[in-house]
Order: sequence, then structure tokens, then C-alpha cells
Amino acid sequence: MRLHIHFKSGKPVYLQIIDQVKAAAASGAARPGDPLPSIRPLAEDLRVNRNTVAKAYAELEREGIIETVAGKGCFVRAAASPLKKSVRLQRLADYIDESVIHAHHLQIGKVELLRLIEERFDLFEAQRERAAHA
Repeated sequence: MRLHIHFKSGKPVYLQIIDQVKAAAASGAARPGDPLPSIRPLAEDLRVNRNTVAKAYAELEREGIIETVAGKGCFVRAAASPLKKSVRLQRLADYIDESVIHAHHLQIGKVELLRLIEERFDLFEAQRERAAHA
């Protein structure tokens, strides 16, 4: 898994790391059991403070995306989330609320937003299928 940081994006580096690891795990580009780069070498490669990488990894572990094995490193977890379904649904609702707000400000209507979500979901599933057969 290769991570890329865009320093001019305005988005904090640790969030960029989190988003990229989540996307790789969700799309199948990173499979359960795959190792993540070690904190120190990744920080050096990205030219960021290792505490930034450690913060991202801690958040990913808290969310159940990765797991740390003492003495061995961090690995992508199996799809099973340690969070209750009600908590997972609430988190997703929060993300959807943000998207609805953005759609409103971009003057995108409900029909267009739902169509876009469906297109993106289908594209995502196609990526997972390709990764599964690679």
C-alpha cells in the first residue's frame, strides 16, 4: 500500500493517512492480514512526524480498521467491526448529513445526490471485484 500526502490540501496529514488506509481496506486493495508500513519508516517516507503516523494508526485501530500485534506491527483487520451496529449506523448517518449539507451548498438536489451515491457505490463495488480477482 502506497500512501500519498498532499500538503497543500488543507486536510490534516493524519486524516489523509486514515482516509487512504480506510479506502484501501474497503476497496480490497489492502486485504485482511496485510501489514501496514511501520510507523517510523512511513513517517520518513512521507516526511512527516512519526507522532502524526502514530495518531492515524491509533485512530484506525480505535475504529477497528487495523489491529496491532505486539512485536509484529499493524495489520488490516477482517471486515468484522468491533462496534455495535447502532453505533456504525450513527457514524454513517453523520457522514451522510455532511454530504447532504455539501449537496445543499453546491445546489445538488436529492435525485442527483442519490444517483451520484449509487454510481459511486457501484464503482466502488467494481473496484472490490477487480481487487478480489487480482
